[in-house]
Amino acid sequence: MQDLSLHILDISENSIAAGATKIKIKINEDIKGNKLVLEIEDNGKGLDKETEQKVLDPFYTTKKNGEVGLGIPMLAHSAKEAEGNLEIKSQPGKGTTITVQFVYDHIDRKPLGDIADTIIALITGKSRDIDIIYEHCRNGDGFQLDTRDIKEELQDVPINNPEVLNYLRETIKNGLKDLEKEGK
Repeated sequence: MQDLSLHILDISENSIAAGATKIKIKINEDIKGNKLVLEIEDNGKGLDKETEQKVLDPFYTTKKNGEVGLGIPMLAHSAKEAEGNLEIKSQPGKGTTITVQFVYDHIDRKPLGDIADTIIALITGKSRDIDIIYEHCRNGDGFQLDTRDIKEELQDVPINNPEVLNYLRETIKNGLKDLEKEGK
């Protein structure tokens, strides 16, 4: 995968497949501390200890059709290339949290990519009935988008309405621009 936003999308889709009804995506750009941390937390079915250790094996899969899922092993490899690491914490019946750390300015760290479109894809895809909480911090400043609040505000208007999606995309892009200005 060319950028980290695609990894976020892949892991979130794993969460959806695991029955999650809430996915929390946190991105923390600590430029002064030279760290980038991604965290994806869900309330899906979770993993037992044995499976939790196996998911880093590129030849292991939980998919019934025999397809191999390379997303998590590839993300772990990307983190290692940038002097970082990937950690999985999971409890059966409670959910899973994947935390990935990178050295921020490492030459081999993949770019974040189009986070706005990734979040919009999650809202419009299979997960439109799933609550997405997106938090993004840069040097201590941050913003949050929570579909629970948005759905409540919209009342009878579907969250995947094209006008709503355009508004949300612009809200995210503007939030990221503001963080970039403030975080310099």
